Amino acid sequence: MEKIGLFYGPQGGSVERVAKMIKEKLGERVDLIPVAEVTPEKINSYKNIIFGLSTVGAETWRADHDGDDWSGVLASLDRIDYLGKTFAIYGLGNQVMYPRHFVDAMGVLGRELLRHGARIVGQRPVTDYNFEASEAVIDGHFIGLPLDEDTEPEKTPERLEKWLDEILREFDR
Repeated sequence: MEKIGLFYGPQGGSVERVAKMIKEKLGERVDLIPVAEVTPEKINSYKNIIFGLSTVGAETWRADHDGDDWSGVLASLDRIDYLGKTFAIYGLGNQVMYPRHFVDAMGVLGRELLRHGARIVGQRPVTDYNFEASEAVIDGHFIGLPLDEDTEPEKTPERLEKWLDEILREFDR
C-alpha cells in the first residue's frame, strides 16, 4: 500500500476537519500536509494524492491571512510529474447560501489538473445535492466529493465513507 499525500487548505476550518477524519479512517497510510507548505517536489513524492479545499478562502478562518494558499499550488501545477499518479479531490461549500457557486473551487482545481493530463478518481453524482450551478460539475458528475458542512454535516460521514472506499480501490490499482 502506497502512502497517500493529503494536501488541504485552508487550515482551521471544515476542510481541515475533514482531512483529519480521513486520517483517522486511513491511519498511517495518510500524510496530512497543509497546502501552505506545498511544493511541486512534495506533491511529486506521492503516487496517490488527495486535495481538499473550500470555495470560501482561508481569509474566512484566519484574519491575518495575506493571500490564498491554493493560488501558489495552482501556479505550480505545470511542475508536477503526472505520470503514474492518481488524484482525488474533496471540496467544501454551502449549497444553500451559494447555490450558483457550490464547490466551484473544486472544479477550478480539477479542470486545471485535467488540463495537465491528471488521472482523477472519485467523481460523484450530482443527485442528493440541491444547487443551481457549479464549476465542479463535468459531464454530469462532480469531479470529486462535495461536502456541505454548513447545512448537511450529518451527511458527511456516510458520503466520506463511500468516497474513500471508491478512491482506495483506484489508488491500489
